[in-house]
Amino acid sequence: MIRTQIQLTDDLAEQIRDTAAREHVSMAELIRRAVSRFLQIESKAGSEDRYARALSAAGKLQCDRRELSDRHDDEFAKASSR
Repeated sequence: MIRTQIQLTDDLAEQIRDTAAREHVSMAELIRRAVSRFLQIESKAGSEDRYARALSAAGKLQCDRRELSDRHDDEFAKASSR
């Protein structure tokens, strides 16, 4: 395990301390759990967000590239991987 230092506001430290006491875990364990949960949610949200943004843009743009409609799946795959 790697040791690191963080700075917390007084209010946040108090909330963490109180929650850790209620859960019968250390503040460090509570923070590890919170960071882990945050990263899981962000990872999932990132891919869902990219898909939602791409889907919402479908059909809203015009392009002079007439051949695009023939290769739109390939173009979409390229754009989605960015």
